[in-house]
Amino acid sequence: MVDSLIDEIVDFWFDEAMKPYWFRRSASFDRAVADTLGPHYEAAARGDYDDWIEDVDGCIALCVLLDQVPRNMFRDDPRAFATDAKARGVSEHAVANGFDLECNEDERTFLYLPFEHHEDMGSQERSVTLFTERVGDETTIRYAERHREIIGRFGRFPHRNAVLGRASTPEEEAFLKEPDSSF
Repeated sequence: MVDSLIDEIVDFWFDEAMKPYWFRRSASFDRAVADTLGPHYEAAARGDYDDWIEDVDGCIALCVLLDQVPRNMFRDDPRAFATDAKARGVSEHAVANGFDLECNEDERTFLYLPFEHHEDMGSQERSVTLFTERVGDETTIRYAERHREIIGRFGRFPHRNAVLGRASTPEEEAFLKEPDSSF
């Protein structure tokens, strides 16, 4: 039962028809994610799926559920980031155990994104290193470097400030008016 549930989550997310929507805003994709994976996100957030961490596919499913699903389900809402730390813990476990080396490039990307999404320079450095050494896709590397650059400059992602109720500095406000200042 658990293996089939993990497969269902991984198969849904990595279906070829879903790939064009991974990094785009799409109300229909967000609804499909919420309808299909929303209950599993809630279960993973509660810790019901914590034992999945001992399996490669389980780690992939958990990273999707804890890092990506809330970004689709809760756009422009602080809940979009509520399970980031838990997702990063899954990523750390997966990398420490070499699970990422058993994955294809797309799966690795989603195992590494929790590092890229964390507002910490150490996580940003790790993200750039992992994407550079183990994925190698120039576009993905550029995004990782851009995330690192923003954290290096501000110590946080200014585009999250309004959603998280944080006051922006004048420098951040100027930055947010620039093209490509958010993801």
